[in-house]
Amino acid sequence: MTLLAVEDLRAHYGRGPVLHGVTLDVAEAGVSVVLGANGAGKTTLLRAICGMVAREGKVVLDGARIDRLATEAIARLGVAHVPEGRCTFANLTTEENLRLGACALRGPHDRRAIDAVRDRVYAHFPRLAERRAQKAGTLSGGEQQMLALGRALMSSPRLMLLDEPSFGLAPRIVEELYAILRDINAAERVGILLVEQNATIALELADHVYLFETGRVVMTGPPDDLRGDASLRRAYLGY
Repeated sequence: MTLLAVEDLRAHYGRGPVLHGVTLDVAEAGVSVVLGANGAGKTTLLRAICGMVAREGKVVLDGARIDRLATEAIARLGVAHVPEGRCTFANLTTEENLRLGACALRGPHDRRAIDAVRDRVYAHFPRLAERRAQKAGTLSGGEQQMLALGRALMSSPRLMLLDEPSFGLAPRIVEELYAILRDINAAERVGILLVEQNATIALELADHVYLFETGRVVMTGPPDDLRGDASLRRAYLGY
């Protein structure tokens, strides 16, 4: 079953086109990965899905069009966007950052419901529980990325849009982070649309892969198709 369907999506900044008729989808509780070089339009894709840039085309979430909705309305429908750069609130504590994520919580907003979601987040990220009273600006880069993901989970999303979650992190932290993402996908049944340049580790999580060049999808298929094509493997995996 399809959770997110994007059809002929075009986006631009001013008069400059960035996306040129992109079509892709994310299965329910699936993981679709978008790979491509810097400037290929990957970040713009996530922003266009969320309504953050001018766009044309269809974006359908669980059978209902959302391409005419404002960004905040899309968030309330269960789409959580984790942008590149983490964007945590440095002067607030870990706990306060997480509670801000509950503003878009689907369902009851009472204290007990929010605490229950927070406890699930801490179960996925025990390190955040240890640092719940610590200012976000004093956390390590890996911990801040965990906090950004945890804050997105506080809205009980159906779909997470993740922009370069491995960027700037040590390989050991990246492996830990991706293990957590795998657990979240399985335990929470959250669909994931993942933009990455670290193709090797992204393919370990992916159900389906889209290769981007200059705002277009140039290839799509299961991860094994990319691993099995020598020219694509050299271009995107480096061997």
